[in-house]
Amino acid sequence: SEVRGTRAEETQSHVHRMYFMGPNTFREPWHLPYSPPNAIIEIVYEDAFNRFIDGINSVAAYDWWEGSVHSILSVLAYPCAWSWKQWRRRNKIHRLQEYVKSEYDHSCLRSCRSRALYKGMKVGATPDLMVAYIDFFLGGDEKRLDMVTIIQKRFPMCIIFGGDGSYMSPYSLHSDTLLTNLLGQHVPATVWNRLVAGLNAQLRTVRHGSIRSALVPVIDWIRSHGNPQLEFHGVKIELGWFQATATGYYQLGILVMVGDYSLHNLHQSDLLDRIIDECPRNVSTVTRKSLKKPQQSQTYMSHALSRKRISSGINGGLINDATLKSLDFRRDFLFPFSLLLHNTRPLGRQDTLQLLISIVLLADLSITLLTLVQFYWISLGAFLAVLLILPLSLLSPFPAGLNALFSKGPRRASLARVYALWNATSLLNIVVAFICGLFNYGVFSLQPPEESNGWNTRREDDKWWLLPTILLLFKPIQARFVDWHIANLEVQDFSLFCPDPDTFWAHESI
Repeated sequence: SEVRGTRAEETQSHVHRMYFMGPNTFREPWHLPYSPPNAIIEIVYEDAFNRFIDGINSVAAYDWWEGSVHSILSVLAYPCAWSWKQWRRRNKIHRLQEYVKSEYDHSCLRSCRSRALYKGMKVGATPDLMVAYIDFFLGGDEKRLDMVTIIQKRFPMCIIFGGDGSYMSPYSLHSDTLLTNLLGQHVPATVWNRLVAGLNAQLRTVRHGSIRSALVPVIDWIRSHGNPQLEFHGVKIELGWFQATATGYYQLGILVMVGDYSLHNLHQSDLLDRIIDECPRNVSTVTRKSLKKPQQSQTYMSHALSRKRISSGINGGLINDATLKSLDFRRDFLFPFSLLLHNTRPLGRQDTLQLLISIVLLADLSITLLTLVQFYWISLGAFLAVLLILPLSLLSPFPAGLNALFSKGPRRASLARVYALWNATSLLNIVVAFICGLFNYGVFSLQPPEESNGWNTRREDDKWWLLPTILLLFKPIQARFVDWHIANLEVQDFSLFCPDPDTFWAHESI
């Protein structure tokens, strides 16, 4: 869903990338803040821009029935709920692209050429559909002096990470063609692509539930591997969080500074204006006044930028060793599954790993069928409870696993994650099996011996718990194998984890 048809003139005329706020869920859909960012204030009409925000926010909102279907599927079959959410997200980004491309008249743009050709704005999104943005372009009929001034405001540039730190959507830096071309004016493409690959290798293991400790290796990697090479080309990056919403959701990203724009010598007013494009200009004025006191030092500014709210609500800040502990995070009701499902580093030995997964998958199916036969022998009610609570979950891991192992193409990792979801969801069926077994065993054990003869004749022994226990042990083994399999698919270059920066950058041109 990235911006397509990027040409050299689009790179030269690009002004600003404005990111949508929110996680793009049914409860909190994407939305854009009112009041244009300072980077585009000279190319838009503010009143018309606010009307455009009204229109695009209404398009980005979900209908009530979409969230209702997702809630029902979350209870019955969570992997189906995740697929439903991704489908609706994909439709939503297509709807936003169509709205900006052909339905909206671009009346908020000052350029007559942009309004006439409908080429002043384009909508794009990261491949995981977690982050969307609008790119603003010059129309070509602006005054030359204005064009130079506007283009100079590109940096410092904020780049938001895709993903949310979950198992299904790990953090990642998506560098589309336009972004690569923009940075390519300052950093060679091979250096930038290598940096993105190395940073993504570090980010994929960051879990939002343990973000304070998980970001420490990322900060160290940027300090040891990233910035020393970038500073050779006059560029520096800083890790940061941006665009916090009223619900507490925020997005991670990097701040790219070029040339003289470094954290130590960048003018405070420029830094505040350009880091947080979403803050209203009147709020920025108050903040600038509070930061112009002569006794304030660089240390104070760095600390202030790292706070969640700075003087009347400036939204965002830098993340470093001193401010990492102040990051807020929250855990959802699926947090226990993160102990079973988490992204790991690649292990290698892909063929051997696939063979082991196939063996465990067949063993899992065999024991599952034997367990169902056993509980059918115990009672029909126990059989139906184990099979239908939750429905589809107990038998779905086998076809999902076959689909993940023997499919081809770029969707293999995504299919493997769906297989892992089904495998984790089936744990609830095993819990139901233990409950039914304990209930039946307890009820019949309390009955007089003459009344419990029927139970004893129907069961050869008291080892009803053996098959569910074996099945319970197989689930985490499968989960770990699948995690390694996904890591091998997504990170095939083991040199990305080189602890030595020189060795890491030696593979730059490969």
